[in-house]
This record gives sequence, structure tokens and C-alpha cells, in this order.
Amino acid sequence: MMNALRYGIVGGGFISAFQLRGLREVRGIDVAGLVSRRPPEELAAEVRRLGLGEGRVFSSVREMIPHVDVVVINSPNYTRLATVEEIVDTVKAGAELKGIICEKPLARNLPEARRMIELVREINVPDIYFENQVHMKTVQSHRAQLAPVMRAMGPPMLVRSNEEHAGPHRSWFWDPTQQGGGVMSDMGCHCLAVGWYLLTPPGKPMRFLEPVSVMADLSLLKWGRPEWKQKLRDDFGVDYDQTPAEDFATGMVGYRNPETGQISKAQFTVSWMFDKQGLRLLFDGLGPGYAFEMNSLRSPLEVFIGDQAIAGMADTEAAVEKLQASRGLVPVQPNEPDLYGYTDEHVDAVNALRDGRPAMLDWQYGLEIVRLTMAAYLSAERRQTVDLTDPATCAELENYVPLIQQGRGGEVLGR
Repeated sequence: MMNALRYGIVGGGFISAFQLRGLREVRGIDVAGLVSRRPPEELAAEVRRLGLGEGRVFSSVREMIPHVDVVVINSPNYTRLATVEEIVDTVKAGAELKGIICEKPLARNLPEARRMIELVREINVPDIYFENQVHMKTVQSHRAQLAPVMRAMGPPMLVRSNEEHAGPHRSWFWDPTQQGGGVMSDMGCHCLAVGWYLLTPPGKPMRFLEPVSVMADLSLLKWGRPEWKQKLRDDFGVDYDQTPAEDFATGMVGYRNPETGQISKAQFTVSWMFDKQGLRLLFDGLGPGYAFEMNSLRSPLEVFIGDQAIAGMADTEAAVEKLQASRGLVPVQPNEPDLYGYTDEHVDAVNALRDGRPAMLDWQYGLEIVRLTMAAYLSAERRQTVDLTDPATCAELENYVPLIQQGRGGEVLGR
């Protein structure tokens, strides 16, 4: 049996902690190192508590790399490019790596994404893009179940994907200049990826369908109201009077099948204003003579907590991520990391690196998701559909930085 892959995780925030829960079910990974802007001592203690490895805390990526095989980039979006530069410089200086993983989104814009890919190609280290939702067992299972039907009747014609919750945990997520935008950048990338995948015919590559158009509408609704803007200032030090970002985004992407010429559509909706149970993922699709639907808040387990018993509810997110109510009827997802695909994306990464094959998703795929995200922002700014078959438009997207990302969201969201 081969030795465990030694993971070095960059970033000590929410996503790293969530992924540790998913790693409990993955064989062949040893979390050997951790790096974060603030020493991730709590995360290191959790690594050891879960029996996932030593969880040694390092002061820098450069210091950590000689002690790990794979670097997992979970750090804030605005640090991604600098992190890759440090990795590449360290490898060029003689360190060895077996792989580099980057959590979604790959970058805030296309110039950053392309530079990251150029850098990694200089050291010839396999790159893996983490988009958990395409790995979800519900997504994979329905595609396997319907594969014979799709081959007989044709792939889906329309899919819809939603991701909604009441807002991020960390201040940098709310800052469009650091995060890259608002909810479209934060969660729209999920829906763009899973929508593209759900439309793809069985057995075809991930980028088989050709994106031809993007239409999007972005708004600042809940978090643009005075009392909620004040809450952002109080809780996170973020001022949406000065640098607002969208808390709601919806739109449509058109895809062309290069073999048949047929057009299919992927609709998406994301928001930071879902004041209901908690995080909700909702997918559905329509094909010729068939359909499918998934809702992450449909659980085989529910609990009821009355007013008299509320004192016993210590951790409101123990039931479901970003739970908004700690009493009443509460859906419980016993294994959220597995439900959301975090476990399976790590399994795919480990198997790919051991077998010497490409992972399901690479950074080039991540770049294409960034391109679709940028097209959505451009569409919202211009209030028109973006034509991705137009060479001039594609060239413009290469250097495009959305107004919201520039900190000029008032010019878009105030209209």
C-alpha cells in the first residue's frame, strides 16, 4: 500500500474546517501542515482530534512545502495569486510537490486565473480544481440513473440550479474588492459549474458543451437596507454605502452541442438573503420525457425544538450549515460534507494523483468558470446578453474587471 499523501492546507477559515470533516471518510491523506494569516491553532487541534495527521502549523507556505506532497489552497480569493507565486518559487528552488489543489473560485478575474495557470505550468505539477457540487452523490447518482434515458431521448434541455443562504461568515467575503464581487462571485461559480455539468451528455468531457451566451441580473436587496448595512458595519467592518456588492443574482447561460448544434439552457439563482432554515442547494432539470430534482433541505431526519428547550441548543450549525433558526422544526443533515461533495472531490484528487491521471476538474476548467462569471457581471453592467461567440467580446473579457470588484458597485447596483 502506498504511503499517505501529505496535505498542506493554506487557509485556516470556514472552508478548511468544513473540508476536515469530509476528510474523515477519505483514505490515504495525512494533513501534515497548515498555514494561515493567523496561526490556525484551532484547526490544527481539530486535525489531531479527528486523527487526520500531525497538523503542524508553519509560518509560511515556503516553510511548509518541504514537509508536504500536495498543497491545498483554501485561502481568501485576493491571496490566491500570491500563494501560487510562493509555491512556484519554492519548487523552482528545489522543493518537490505531487500536486496543487485550488478551492473555487480559481481567481477573481481572468488575468489572475491565466497568470496562475502560467505559473503552475512552469513547474509541471498537476493542478486540481475543487468544485464540490459536481461531485455530489445526488448529482452523480441521478446522472448514472438517467444515463440510458439520456442516450435514448437526448440530454436535458433545461436545468436550474440555486444556492442560497443568509450570508458569509467572514468579513473578506463581504468586501467585493477582496472577494471579487458579491454573491455571484462567491456562489454563482457553483451554479455555473453544476448547470454546465448537468446539461452535458453522458460520457462527454466536462467542457464538451460550448457556452454561447450569458444573461444576468444582479441586485442589492436585503443587505442594501439601512438596518442591514449597519449590521454589516457592526459585525464585519464593511461599508456597503461605500463599496456595495450584490446579494442576489440570477441569469441564464446558453450552451451549444458541437455535434448536433442543439442549444440548451442553464438557469441560476444565488442569494445571501435566504432567511429560512439555512443553506439550500436546489437543482432540477427537464429532458425529453424525463425530469429530476434535488433539494438539500429535504432530510430523512427532522427535530423539533420548543421554546422551553432552546437553552440546550448550543451549536446552531450542528444541524445544517448557516442554520437561521434554532427552534421549531429543524432539518438535520447528518453528514453535510459528504452530501455537498467535499468527501468525493478529495477521493477523486487522491486517486488521480496516485494513478497519474488527470482529476475530474483542472485549473483550465476553473478558468472557464471564471470566464462565465465575468460574462455574468458584464451582462449585468450592460443590461444585455453577452455573446460568447463574438471574438471582440471574448477579447474584452480577458482583461475585464467588474465595476463591483473595483469597489464601484454603486454605479451598477444603484440603478
